[in-house]
Amino acid sequence: MNTTTFDLPRRHALQRRDTLDWIFAALVLLGGGYAFSRYHASMDVYEQGILLCAMPALIALGWFWKPLRLLCVGVGAATLLAIALYGRHTDGFGADLAAGEQVFWLKYLLSSQSAILWMSLLFTMSMLFYWGGFFTGAGRNSVAEVIGSKLAWAGVFMALVGTMVRWYESHQIAADIGHIPVSNLYEVFVLFCWMTTLFHLYYEARFATRSLGAYVMLVVSGAVAFLLWYTVARDAQEIQPLVPALQSWWMKIHVPANFVGYGCFALAAMVALAYLLKTATQRALLIGLIAMPLGIVALILAVRFGAGLDAATIAGMNGWAYKITGVAAFLGLAVALRSRLTARLPDLPQLDDLMYKAIALGFAFFTIATILGAFWAAEAWGGYWSWDPKETWALIVWLNYAAWLHMRLMKGLRGMASAWWALVGLLVTTFAFLGVNMFLSGLHSYGTL
Repeated sequence: MNTTTFDLPRRHALQRRDTLDWIFAALVLLGGGYAFSRYHASMDVYEQGILLCAMPALIALGWFWKPLRLLCVGVGAATLLAIALYGRHTDGFGADLAAGEQVFWLKYLLSSQSAILWMSLLFTMSMLFYWGGFFTGAGRNSVAEVIGSKLAWAGVFMALVGTMVRWYESHQIAADIGHIPVSNLYEVFVLFCWMTTLFHLYYEARFATRSLGAYVMLVVSGAVAFLLWYTVARDAQEIQPLVPALQSWWMKIHVPANFVGYGCFALAAMVALAYLLKTATQRALLIGLIAMPLGIVALILAVRFGAGLDAATIAGMNGWAYKITGVAAFLGLAVALRSRLTARLPDLPQLDDLMYKAIALGFAFFTIATILGAFWAAEAWGGYWSWDPKETWALIVWLNYAAWLHMRLMKGLRGMASAWWALVGLLVTTFAFLGVNMFLSGLHSYGTL
């Protein structure tokens, strides 16, 4: 009797699966088996374990959110096509990557750099169409917003293809070069872009509204702009060998977990911006949104000017001050047009609930990432915690969102106060992610700009 009682929920869950669910599961298992049979020689035991765990996780995600099934199958097929095209041209070690400049489909679509450039274009176009939705059509979903959503999906597709193909390309350069592409700013910005967009697309479907895409794709497009600048300024697209500290299997789980947190925090901040535009008075918003980034810039400059910086560094910081001032001016324009830009947004309770769900999920993964980072630090540097600037600011980020969740769950924090806090939290997170790399040094200095 007890056995029957415990088996019923499991059988019921499996019985709910349709034919496409089982086909998807079979394709994932076949793909995982193919990857193991072909590339197991390049994997250590930890990587094999990650592959083994990734297959049921991917199946569960595809069953939970059905659009992922087509995305995964499409990315797998495009990646295999790119590998096959590379395989037609070999050198003494493996595939000849110079073929990417000769084969049409690789040069213009499927090589990692081409795919990532397509990602950049598609995400930017998606943002423009989402914003166009506020000025065209009627109801919750205008034609422009539908196109913006489709372009966002296409951008995620190209980002994942670029990531998978870059992973393959790294193994074709030389022995011990190959690695999962999450090891430098270029690669993790790609990760941030598609992960943040994917979270938005899930909540877009969950809440049946596309209007938030305009706000979320703002931060994604900002990341794309940085990625393009970084590519031009540093030739960041070039695949480089890993520094010793990064030659660890911990990187493969610590970094993705971290960026689940970053993506969710960015999403929550953009929802907070929408919430504030929808509720606050025009004067209060204008003062707050312009004064907040300018105040942070002034604080950074005041601290750093007293540290005896050279002229080049000061000039670079002044450039960032101008950029952030431009962002503040853009936000001021948004305040002026706020009645038009908020009419199609979800109701305030829905925005507040989405903000909470995003921060809760991001906090859970950021906590896991921090714990994994401590284990990685113990392996790489002999200690779990060393108060390195990156570690210190990661702790500040964690404490910030822990306090936010505590105030919400224990004290009932809601409304404008929680929205302002979430928005400021993105600035704190951005400094932990980028600012530490730009202005401070330490054990994580391999990620400097």
